[in-house]
Amino acid sequence: MENTSSTQMHRILVVNPRTCFTKIAVYDNNRLVYLNKINHSSEDCKKFNNILDQYEFRREAILKDLANADIDTWRITAVVGRGGYLKPLESGIYEVNDKMKDDLVRNPAGQDSVNLGALLVDEIAKKLGSVKAYITNPIVVDELDDIARISGHPLFPRRSIFHALNQKFLARKFARQNSRPYEEMNLIIAHLGVGFSVGAHKNGRVVDVNQAFDGYGPFSPKRAGTLPAGELVRMCFSGKYTSEEMERMVMGDGGLVAWFGTEDVQKVEKMAFEEENKQARIVYEAMAYNAAKEIASLSVVFNGKPDAILLTGGLAHSQRFVRFIIDRVQFIAPVHVFPGGDGTEAMAMNVLAALKGERPIKQYI
Repeated sequence: MENTSSTQMHRILVVNPRTCFTKIAVYDNNRLVYLNKINHSSEDCKKFNNILDQYEFRREAILKDLANADIDTWRITAVVGRGGYLKPLESGIYEVNDKMKDDLVRNPAGQDSVNLGALLVDEIAKKLGSVKAYITNPIVVDELDDIARISGHPLFPRRSIFHALNQKFLARKFARQNSRPYEEMNLIIAHLGVGFSVGAHKNGRVVDVNQAFDGYGPFSPKRAGTLPAGELVRMCFSGKYTSEEMERMVMGDGGLVAWFGTEDVQKVEKMAFEEENKQARIVYEAMAYNAAKEIASLSVVFNGKPDAILLTGGLAHSQRFVRFIIDRVQFIAPVHVFPGGDGTEAMAMNVLAALKGERPIKQYI
């Protein structure tokens, strides 16, 4: 049985599966006691027909790693995994159940490594005994205002798919730092990673955000973002490309990958500013310019008066990149930079709050 006492020690195992690796962490309450990135070779991954087939392979790798690290797994009180491509959900902490697992396996939107998260933690929790498995704030968190769902054609509604885990965690963290409830703040948060998502957090809800998976918004290291619609349609029916090739063009082979064959922002920065490659410089600056435009566009959600703008994600480590953005948006509101944010801490702290009784545990139905 879970003890929701605020004084109990909770040991939480975090499982974050990504394309080429699985990151695991162990927290004793809010103290990180173990962190490791289990790399999976391309040769190993190629043995499987699809991502879900990697399930047993990754599970055994996690259990082996914990054993090698002498982690007392009998002390684990909860296991939390990365949330996947489920149906649209309100934000929060969800207990993994059969309905959730079935939806992840049968997902019509396609498969991604994050879909393994709930499957892995559920099996690991069962092996550990009387332990429950959770996910929290998956990428399909949907709190959009009705007006934000409308596009220029009824067949193309705007959808909410974004870096909800990192954005929500940072929003609450920033609110605490300012001694204010998240539910009373108005924030614009830009997650700048291999994909960019920019969300308007209004009184505790993300009421508008770009669809950052394969939809629209600023281009990024691996994603094309919004493209000229007419030209995109004509290219789709040109006969030159398959459906799969077009999808890769939009997500995976878009952005910096399309321009320079790499998603490595540091490499492009070097090309642009050390090697004085003019094309690299203008594309790099255009990426920041597009992110700034997306941020500025969301200021209308707050009638031009958000409380703050927060920049996070891997690219927030680049002082040059964030400087390009800050210079263009600081007239709107104070800008604060929080580099990084892979979600590991966010998952652990969200579940810890739930185990302490500070946040509700929701059921996926």
